[in-house]
Amino acid sequence: MNAISHRSHAATVQQKLRDQRCANGMRPVQIWAPDTRRPEFAEECRRQAHNVAAHATRERAVVDWVESVSDVTGWDA
Repeated sequence: MNAISHRSHAATVQQKLRDQRCANGMRPVQIWAPDTRRPEFAEECRRQAHNVAAHATRERAVVDWVESVSDVTGWDA
């Protein structure tokens, strides 16, 4: 199988999978996430962790409030 026919076959297989998933009620979703390979990623994680730790009392109050108003009846963990 040459490179062009291999790509064509792969595209056909992918399209069949997409069609099958669509028929099952699913839809594609694109998600953008932070690039963990970037040099500044670790520093940004440290900055945010420090920020949360510095405001732990307020953070705890917010989490407690969210939990108090959340209705998780019927949810399974």
